[in-house]
Amino acid sequence: MRAALYDHPGPAREVLRVAEVERPEPAAGEVRVRLAVSGINPVDVKIRSGAIPWKIDGFQIPHHDGTGVIDAVGAGVDGKRVGERVWIWFAARRRWGTAAEWTVVPARQAVPLPEGTSDALGASLGVPAMTAYHCLWLDGPPDGLFVLVQGGAGAVGHFAIELGTWAQAHVAATVGGQDQEALAHKAGAEHIVDHRAPDAAEQLKAFAPRMDRIIEVALSENLRLDHELSGPGTSIVVYNSPQPEVTLQVREWMERNTGMRFVLLLTVPISQLETAAREITVALSEAALHELPVHRFPLDQIVEAHEAVEAGVLGKVLVSVQ
Repeated sequence: MRAALYDHPGPAREVLRVAEVERPEPAAGEVRVRLAVSGINPVDVKIRSGAIPWKIDGFQIPHHDGTGVIDAVGAGVDGKRVGERVWIWFAARRRWGTAAEWTVVPARQAVPLPEGTSDALGASLGVPAMTAYHCLWLDGPPDGLFVLVQGGAGAVGHFAIELGTWAQAHVAATVGGQDQEALAHKAGAEHIVDHRAPDAAEQLKAFAPRMDRIIEVALSENLRLDHELSGPGTSIVVYNSPQPEVTLQVREWMERNTGMRFVLLLTVPISQLETAAREITVALSEAALHELPVHRFPLDQIVEAHEAVEAGVLGKVLVSVQ
């Protein structure tokens, strides 16, 4: 089969190539999926670059997320699953990522796609939608709560707005310009503020004097704003920070009686990831989730696709693998 792969970390143009490799066979408890679309996330390019240490088993086919059709099953898996359209999560925890014509994953990681869901949307879920779900529900259901999504135009932010709205939370979002504002508005945010505005805190306080939950994409940049919007019972859930270190004035945070949680999806227990996948699929079936703007590349342009993610293009980068 044709696959994009690398055998050591480094810059995309130096390590990524498209080659023929043997098609994998599903072991017990696994399914094989003939892929249609592969989704790229920042974590995928960080692993490939070496920014995230990763053990390579001979070679690595990148990308955790994708969509396709099950064409073979291993022992213990219901044969009726053959022919099922699925969305895939965490495929690249082993060598068989989704940037290939086929992948094999544990059966639980190939989730049935509701009828009418596009391949593009299915391939956009995985890491971002599961991160969004886990952050929103980490301290209990968000229904009825005032939620702030920092970075509402990114993939995680997009799905956090949509899943929060689906759960009947009151969702505000921060963005970085008019094009991002349009995306956050389309996703369903009730109140949208440019995080660069000098009165961003006051604008958000007009929506809610205190946020119950803050989904944080840039802790090192937004710490002061988070502080101003928090209070007793606020939970700040952090899944990213541009700078690896932040300085907290402990006393002033103690006075807020605010909680701060940290999320790395790669280390979330499998049982919680399964719950997230199940609930995301329910939201899909209720037409609560939608595509971001798509930047699509053929498999032969895998290098350009990775460079587009690294350049921070607005929307979702997908690779067509057939």
